[in-house]
This record gives sequence, structure tokens and C-alpha cells, in this order.
Amino acid sequence: MVKRTLSQIMKQIICIAMVAIVLAPIVLTFFASLKTKTDMINTSPLALPSFDRITFDNYKEVLTSKQLLTGFKNTGIILAVSLVFNVLFGTITAYIIERFNFRGKKIIVGLFFLGMLIPTFVTEIARFQVIQKLGMYNTIGAPIIIYVASDLMQLYIYRQFISGISVALDEAALLDGCSYFGLFTRIIFPLLAPATATVCIIKAISIINDMYIPYLYMPKNKLRTLTTFLMDYANAQQGSWQTLAAGIIIIMIPTVILYLFFQKYILAGVAAGAVKE
Repeated sequence: MVKRTLSQIMKQIICIAMVAIVLAPIVLTFFASLKTKTDMINTSPLALPSFDRITFDNYKEVLTSKQLLTGFKNTGIILAVSLVFNVLFGTITAYIIERFNFRGKKIIVGLFFLGMLIPTFVTEIARFQVIQKLGMYNTIGAPIIIYVASDLMQLYIYRQFISGISVALDEAALLDGCSYFGLFTRIIFPLLAPATATVCIIKAISIINDMYIPYLYMPKNKLRTLTTFLMDYANAQQGSWQTLAAGIIIIMIPTVILYLFFQKYILAGVAAGAVKE
């Protein structure tokens, strides 16, 4: 009984510690967003400013910036197009690999996963040259192509999920006169909703938080994304760290909303997303 109680206490302590580690940067950023420039210098980053010195001017400055709307628009376009093609290519490719046998299948699968293991910086020079040759440098299409082509994580997720769907379901549909196109669009794809929700969350967070690719491939001011927009406030000489903190909090909101929206699909579909033999 005592051992069980100690075990439960240790589990609770570990859980609380993990939550604190995850939430601490967010809380400290929120504290900073409510401070003036003077308070940022004179007070501890761990301290919330006194009630009479709390200011929302940092949020006002970010929200009234024209570049914020540009960042939301460009990020939204990149996000929407990238997710559509990632889901489309990921589901079709995973279904073909899992359901059909063809010559060279093992080699193709091996190359797919080899691509996941190669660090992106190894191929960066070649990728940059390809984007330039395609005439897409400094266009919104550059990051879209990169996000669709360079990340194969969705293929792994969809393959794992499709492997849990009974092949008998395919056979029954084909016997009833359903085509492969109809089988995929009417039966398989809807069953992949939980996997699609997971892919969308992971990819969306990755794209929204990415600064490197937009900064490298879209240096034009009119092509700024949310992350490159924040760089205005991070300048070492003229930076405004409290305004940067406010911008980070504002930009976090779409990510949180996206997660809350898709969460119910994941929780509801994990058990019902596949038909077991």
C-alpha cells in the first residue's frame, strides 16, 4: 500500500514537473508582453509587473501593424495549400504502398524513409538551386513546394493507419462493383480522418513556427510570414523584446485554435477509424 502511494506521488510529481517545463516559457513570454521597456530592463523575467504598470501597448503595436495582416495572409495561403497536397499525396501514396504489390516496392519504400533520415542542411544547396531553376525564388510557391516534397512524415502516419484497416473491406467493395477510385474516396479516405487530423496538426504547427524557409526563400517584405514578421522586433540594436513577446502570444492563438478544433476528431476517431479483421 505504501509503495503504491509513493509510486502515485512520484508519477504526480513527474507530471507536474513536465507541465511546468512546457508552460514556463509561455508564462514568461506572457509576463514580458505586459511590461514596458523600462520594466523589461529593471525587473526579473520571472516577475509579473505590478498591477499599476501593466500595459497592453505592446499588443496594440503588433495588432495595428500592416505587416501582421500580410503575415497572416501569406502564412494562411502556404498552410492551406501545403496541407491539401500533403494529405492528398500522403493518403494516395500510403494506400498504394500498403495495398498493392509491384516490382521495386521495397526499394521505393526504402528510398522514402532514407529521405526522412537525411538532414535538410545536407541537401540545402541543391534544393536552393532547384528552386532558383524553377523560377520560384522569392515567390510564395517556394515554401509550398518544399513543405510538400521534403517532409515524408505523413506517409509513415498514413501507412500505420491503413495497415489497421481490414483488406476484407476493400474486397467487399470491389465485389459490389466499386472502382478503386470509389473505394479510396468513399471508404478509405473517410476512415483516415483521425490520421488526417494528426497530420494537419503536426504539419500546421511546423509550418507556422518555421522561420528558416520563409526567410531564405521569400525575402521580399510583401511575402513575409508570421515568423519573419516577428524579426522586426528581435533586432539586437533596435529590438523591442516586450513587443516581440506580445507578437509571439498573438501568433500562438491560431495554433491553439487549430489544435482544439482537430482534437475532437483524433479522440473520436482513434477507435472507430479502422475495421479490424
